[in-house]
Amino acid sequence: MEHPLVKLSHGISWDKMEAEFEKLFSEGGRPSIAIRKIAGMLLLKEMFKESDESVVERWIENAYWQYFTGETFFQTQQPFDPSNFVHFRKRIGERGLEFLLGQSVSLHPKAKTEDEVQIDTTVQEKNITFPTDAKLAKKVIDNCGKIAKKEGIGQRQSYKRVSKQLLRSAYFGHHPKRQKKAAMARKKLRTIGKKVLRELERKLPESILKDYRELFAIYLKALTQEHGTKDKVYSLHEPQVACIAKGKSGKNYEFGTKVAVVRGRKTGITSSVKRFLGNPHDSKTLEESLAQSERVRKSIGGIKPTKATTDRGFRGIKEVEGTAIFIPIKKKKQNTGSKQPD
Repeated sequence: MEHPLVKLSHGISWDKMEAEFEKLFSEGGRPSIAIRKIAGMLLLKEMFKESDESVVERWIENAYWQYFTGETFFQTQQPFDPSNFVHFRKRIGERGLEFLLGQSVSLHPKAKTEDEVQIDTTVQEKNITFPTDAKLAKKVIDNCGKIAKKEGIGQRQSYKRVSKQLLRSAYFGHHPKRQKKAAMARKKLRTIGKKVLRELERKLPESILKDYRELFAIYLKALTQEHGTKDKVYSLHEPQVACIAKGKSGKNYEFGTKVAVVRGRKTGITSSVKRFLGNPHDSKTLEESLAQSERVRKSIGGIKPTKATTDRGFRGIKEVEGTAIFIPIKKKKQNTGSKQPD
């Protein structure tokens, strides 16, 4: 009973959490998963840096995890399907996730009354492979074929074998002997992609086509973007992914979304984690990040931070809604050379 997870489970107000979330569920129909179980699993997932699938698999093996989520007997079967995490996160929304964050902050009394915070940004990488124009064009061709089959549209040609061979030819285009062949293959893949996309738009009935307008716009953007195009599409299933440079020596660019984190200067407790679409300047993330930190703190009877320290990436703003922003200043080098005699 002295295990940290056992002590933590006694410190969290599960009744308050259930009262907060039970109004999001209907009283009729099939009973839902216990709120303590799925909310506790979400907390475990973040604490131990697990995925939706792995946290469910490890839960079966760990008695302390099961006790944390409210079990009284050791369980040997999977608690629920990992896809339920997606449904639960959508159900509780951003406000519910802020409530869970507030519960974690409430376990540290000094954190909610801390006057000074630290703010920094990082990149939340998406689970996508390295993007190339040829690969995106091949995916557009394949996806158009799947849509045509689903909607019962007859294609003049599927281009399955042709696109597969062209994708192989597009590999290693940096080599001098393959440069011309790879460039022609990439151009041909794009041409075929536009052709099958136009065919679908022409043959699909207007009643069905309106459901695919947004998706087809992403496909067309992926097929027409060039090297210098801004706001590129790097993934068809994650179109919001951006290419972000954070100045790391081992990794020049990362593909994901920018995330701003607010933590207490002395306690180190996180009071805000805010995601931003695209690649905005760090100074543009301050207002929303500090607003979320204030909401989380006030929900548990805390105070608004009056001072925030950042790095030089946030230069340009000195105050946000009464919170002073402190940015380190680079001192000018002083001339320490000895003075020459007259």
